[in-house]
Amino acid sequence: MGGFPTLFYKETLRFWKVSFQTVAAPVLTSLLYLVVFAQALADRAPAPGGVSYTAFLVPGLVMMSILQNAFANSSSSLIQSKVTGNMVFVLLPPISHLELYAAYVLASMVRGLVVGAGVLAVTALFVDLRLASPLWIAGFALVGSAVLGALGLLAGIWADKFDQIAAFQNFVILPLTFLSGVFYSIHSLPEFWQHASHLNPFFYLIDGFRYGFIGASDFPPLASLAVGGLSFAILSAIALALLKSGYKLRG
Repeated sequence: MGGFPTLFYKETLRFWKVSFQTVAAPVLTSLLYLVVFAQALADRAPAPGGVSYTAFLVPGLVMMSILQNAFANSSSSLIQSKVTGNMVFVLLPPISHLELYAAYVLASMVRGLVVGAGVLAVTALFVDLRLASPLWIAGFALVGSAVLGALGLLAGIWADKFDQIAAFQNFVILPLTFLSGVFYSIHSLPEFWQHASHLNPFFYLIDGFRYGFIGASDFPPLASLAVGGLSFAILSAIALALLKSGYKLRG
């Protein structure tokens, strides 16, 4: 195989070899969220679209899993290679910066989508879900996983040690996903926090993804998709520029 397919295969195999940790564990975590929050908020949190709270919650949990795991795949791979010193074996072959970018991001998308499919399959056993628009579901799943795959690549390039990746995940990714409307509709918030939620790019990805299931959203889905696409374009441009320059990759 050539450079791109080999690196893509390596990155995909890397997470699949430890699928109990990288796939099964996030699925179990999402199932626990469903059990706990469905019991705690089922009668308190209003759900738009005339659906039950659990039917509202599941798409948010699926998308949250896609985003978090797409980020984790590319960021952990790069920092692991940098810390262990085997990044040189990725840079030595004649692989262009575009191929490097595509392999890491596509592998991250695969992991995010596999975990998301697992979460959906397990939670669907407990919730009566409907599919209002499968195309919107697929579109937001692809865009969301791509955005976080590119962001994870940037975090991996920037970080010099595992602690920095952990800090990025705990202080940026985790708050943005939890405060993006996964567990609630932003219309249930005070006006100030509704406006603040629109500053969170993850909100648009989760809200648009949920629209594909329940046919209702807090923001127009086409506009949400445009925000996701623009975010991906910006992150990709930065990542490609850094990969081309070898920033923090070539000692």
